[in-house]
Amino acid sequence: MELKTRLKDELDSGRFVITAEICPPRGTDTGAFVRKARLLRGRIAAANVTDNQRAVMRLSSLACSVLLLNEGIDPVFQMTCRDRNRLALQSDIMGAWVLGVRNVLALSGDHVSFGDHREAKAVFDIDSVQLVGLIDTLNRGRNMKETELRGKTDFYIGAVVAPEANPWGPEGIKFEKKVASGARFFQTQAVFDMEKFKRFFEGAEKSGVKVLGGILLLKSAKMAHYLNSNVPGVNVPQALIDEIEAAPDQLKKGIEIASRQVHELKGFCHGAHIMAIGQEESVVDIIEGS
Repeated sequence: MELKTRLKDELDSGRFVITAEICPPRGTDTGAFVRKARLLRGRIAAANVTDNQRAVMRLSSLACSVLLLNEGIDPVFQMTCRDRNRLALQSDIMGAWVLGVRNVLALSGDHVSFGDHREAKAVFDIDSVQLVGLIDTLNRGRNMKETELRGKTDFYIGAVVAPEANPWGPEGIKFEKKVASGARFFQTQAVFDMEKFKRFFEGAEKSGVKVLGGILLLKSAKMAHYLNSNVPGVNVPQALIDEIEAAPDQLKKGIEIASRQVHELKGFCHGAHIMAIGQEESVVDIIEGS
């Protein structure tokens, strides 16, 4: 039976689309992962499975993508350049296709210096722009050496962009290169300045790609301060931090803010990508609140 991507179908339909991240476990017990997935089933178009996010060792994105398929959820298989050379990237991407995965998101990956295995050797054989092009090449039935394959892929190719990057110039160039290399949808880094994001969206839409604005659940004011100090391209406004600090229940306030942001995106964007980072059960509340 031909497997299709619900994500692409829903984006092509013009409906407002919601995706969310589900982080794999730090071990082989997949019970909590599957329970969180079941909470989101029917509420989202697709679920991203992160690839050793923040360079912290977790169960493989490919294995968890297959678990989502078994639960009737369309997975977005995330692949980073950090841990694999071009041989392994091509092999794993083709493996994902054979196992039924139809969406892939190409990323550079957080450097190992951020993670729990800092003595590890980062690979970065190719960059995220080249990874997009690699997947597009596999879709055309060839490998990176232009050798013809015995069976091609047909992935819906996604990439990442940081609309609030400062300066914007280098990020804008990378965005254009990813589009030219074959990216068809973008899930953005966290968005807080909606007017700035709307200007980016209006330009990006002319490229013919679909864009899902990144909504990051701020679980506490402490988390917001950490993001501002340590994560490039993320700038949580002081007004939002003050709003969270003044709340008796900071997580509840963070959910309220995220719901408000999703509601704003509904006015002009193709969709929202919700990142709850270990608090996936709150995605249901964010969606309902929006």
